[in-house]
Amino acid sequence: MALIELGVTVLDCPAPRALADFYAEMLGWRVAEDEDESDWVEVVGPGGRTLAFQQVEGDYRAPRWPGQDQPQQLHLDFDVRLADIDEAEAKVIRLGAKLVQPDDGKRDFRVYLDPAGHPFCLCMK
Repeated sequence: MALIELGVTVLDCPAPRALADFYAEMLGWRVAEDEDESDWVEVVGPGGRTLAFQQVEGDYRAPRWPGQDQPQQLHLDFDVRLADIDEAEAKVIRLGAKLVQPDDGKRDFRVYLDPAGHPFCLCMK
C-alpha cells in the first residue's frame, strides 16, 4: 500500500443532494444516505470509489468552459464504449447535463456541463 492514496473527489456546488442524484443516476452508483449531513453528500460506486458534493454557502460561481475567466480548475472524464456514446449522451442530457462541445470527428470525447456547471467529458473507448 502506498503511503498516500487518493481518497474522495469533491465538487463544490449549491445543492449537494441534487448533484449527487445526477451523478448517481448517470453512473449507476448509489447515494450514501446521511440525514445529518445536508451540506455534504457522497455517491459510492464499485470498489468504494467515491464522489462527494459539498455545499458552497453564499455566491456559488460555476466554472466557465471554455476559457479561464472563472477557471474550471478540474473536470471529470467518464469512459464510454464508442458503440454506446449516443445512448450515454442522451442519458446525461435527460438527467440535466448540457452538451457544450460535440466531437468533431477528430476528437474521441464530448464535453458537457453538469447541472451545477462543472465540465465533464464522455470519452469514447
